[in-house]
Amino acid sequence: MTSQLDQLKACTTVVADTGDFKQLAQFTPQDATTNPSLILKAVQKPEYAPLLAEVVAAHRGVSLDAIVDQVLVRFGLEILKVVPGRVSTEVDARLSFDTEATLVRARRLISLYEAAGIARARVLIKIAATWEGIQAARVLEQEGIHCNLTLLFAFAQARACGDAGVQLISPFVGRIYDWYKKSAGAAWDEAAQAGVNDPGVQSVSRIYSYYKAHGVRTEVMGASFRNVGQILALAGCDLLTISPDLLAQLQASDAPVVRQLVPPTHVDAPEAPLSEAAFRYALNDDAMATEKLAEGIRAFAVDAGKLDALIEAQR
Repeated sequence: MTSQLDQLKACTTVVADTGDFKQLAQFTPQDATTNPSLILKAVQKPEYAPLLAEVVAAHRGVSLDAIVDQVLVRFGLEILKVVPGRVSTEVDARLSFDTEATLVRARRLISLYEAAGIARARVLIKIAATWEGIQAARVLEQEGIHCNLTLLFAFAQARACGDAGVQLISPFVGRIYDWYKKSAGAAWDEAAQAGVNDPGVQSVSRIYSYYKAHGVRTEVMGASFRNVGQILALAGCDLLTISPDLLAQLQASDAPVVRQLVPPTHVDAPEAPLSEAAFRYALNDDAMATEKLAEGIRAFAVDAGKLDALIEAQR
């Protein structure tokens, strides 16, 4: 029988969400994504300690942020030995509100990949979907540096990313689900809010439908899944980035997978771009998105600081 994972691959590009490149081969994903938390988790494993030590030793005497970028790119290079497609490497979350600093770091990351012989087409620079991050991505895309806008929770963020010509966005299904579940408290009905009724699934479905209906070329990659049901409810999405644990569950099951998202046959004219004021107001008006974006940036910043500390200890 065909596994759910293989069935899913027939209608969606499957991406592995991990910094642990030694886990990748068994799932044969097309692409892979990383983030500060995943890289931090990986470098603390004994099997990756020599890699971290090697990179730090080879770059003593340079700035801490330059060594961090070398570590991120080294993981990306190892991942690209396993996946045939792209790897996403993230700009420091502490720069999420600084367009110019984001541009500097993004250009350095891509230059490190290019120096290692990797074409730009195989790298996505991950940037938080703040207004400042989206404007940095607009510039980078014009330079041929493709971007993955992450920490995306609001429809306004998706609109602005499409306006900016971003290559790919990562709407966070599980974190949206988390917020609504916590907000509902004892009134939350897990069965009633599952599958296509899951608020995180609905958010991604809305973005996918809008992009396809208005000819927006930005790819939609559902991310941050809590269970297989959320993944299956988005079968047909352009891409889905999935943790190794959930990939293993999909690989172990041969239950049927039914495509849920299908592009419309008719495409409407694009809508007028969102202004900065309209973007900020719409984001502010969405309590879930405002809280989860801020929370996500804080959490990634904390893990970036922990990675800094690990590197500092070896310098």
